[in-house]
Amino acid sequence: MPEVIAVEPDPAGLGPLASRALPYDSDEATRILTRLAAPPAGRRTSWLRAGDDGLVLVSRNDTDPAVAHLDLIAVDPDARRRGVGTALLRAAERAASGFGARELRFMGNPPCYGWPGIDVRYTPAICLAEAAGYERFRTAQNMVADLGTADLSTLDDEESLAAQGISVRKAVPDELPALRRWAERVFNASWAWEIEQSVLATGAGCHVAWRGETVLAFAGHGANRPSWFGPMGTDPAARNLGLGRVLLRRCLAAQRDAGHDTAQIGWVGPVAFYSRTVGARLDRIFWLYRKEI
Repeated sequence: MPEVIAVEPDPAGLGPLASRALPYDSDEATRILTRLAAPPAGRRTSWLRAGDDGLVLVSRNDTDPAVAHLDLIAVDPDARRRGVGTALLRAAERAASGFGARELRFMGNPPCYGWPGIDVRYTPAICLAEAAGYERFRTAQNMVADLGTADLSTLDDEESLAAQGISVRKAVPDELPALRRWAERVFNASWAWEIEQSVLATGAGCHVAWRGETVLAFAGHGANRPSWFGPMGTDPAARNLGLGRVLLRRCLAAQRDAGHDTAQIGWVGPVAFYSRTVGARLDRIFWLYRKEI
C-alpha cells in the first residue's frame, strides 16, 4: 500500500498533479487548490499526499463537527489500479476521525469548495467511493450560460425598480459590514463569507439591491473561481419584485465583459429560473456520497 503523509498546502507545487488527475478541471487546478488552501475561520483541514501519485484533502467545520468533507481526491492516471486511491481514502477517513467527525462525505464544504460532489465524468472516483461502502445520497448540478447569446439587458427592469425606490449597484468594500450583518441574519455565515470574497477577490463581483440603507438581495460571481456565478439570495420580504433577474444578468454581464464566453452557475437549485432568465442549460452533474466512519 502506498505511503500517505500529511503535507502543507502548496497549490503551486501540487497543481501539476491535480491537473493531470482532473482533466475536466485541468486549466483551473492550481486556482482551485489556491481557493481550498484559504478557507474561512473555524475550519480544520488535512492535506495528505501519496508521493507524486495522489492527493486528498479533508476538512471539517466547527459548526458541524460530526461531519467531515472530502474536498478533493486526485490520483495520477499513470498510478491508478495500484491502490493509491484506496490508501488516500483510508488516510482521509483516519484524518476525519481525528477531527472528531462521525461521517465523511464526498461533498463540497461550503462556502469554500471546489465542486458540489463527484463530477460523474470522474468515473474512477465514483468506483472508489462505492467500492469503499459510501452511499450516494444526493445529486447536485451546475448549469452553464452562454454569455455571447444570453439576454443580459437590465435597463428597463432597473428603471422600474428605481420607481419603487430600489437601487442596484456593485458592492464596494466599505459596504461589507452592512452586507455581512444582513447575510448572517437572513441566510447564514457561509453566504456572508462568500459575499466578502466576491467583493474583495480579483476578477469577482457582488451586485446588491438596496432600498435606502436596507439590503434587499444580492448576487455574486467569482467567489470560488472567476467563471462561476453564485451565490444569490433575496430577503423573503422582498421577493417577487424581479430582483433576482436583474442581479443575475448584471453579474453575467460583468463576467462577459471580463472576457468569459460562458458562466458556470454552481450548485443550482431553481433550474427553471436560470433557464428562463438567461437560457442556461444543465451541464455538470455531481453525485454526493457519505459513510459513517
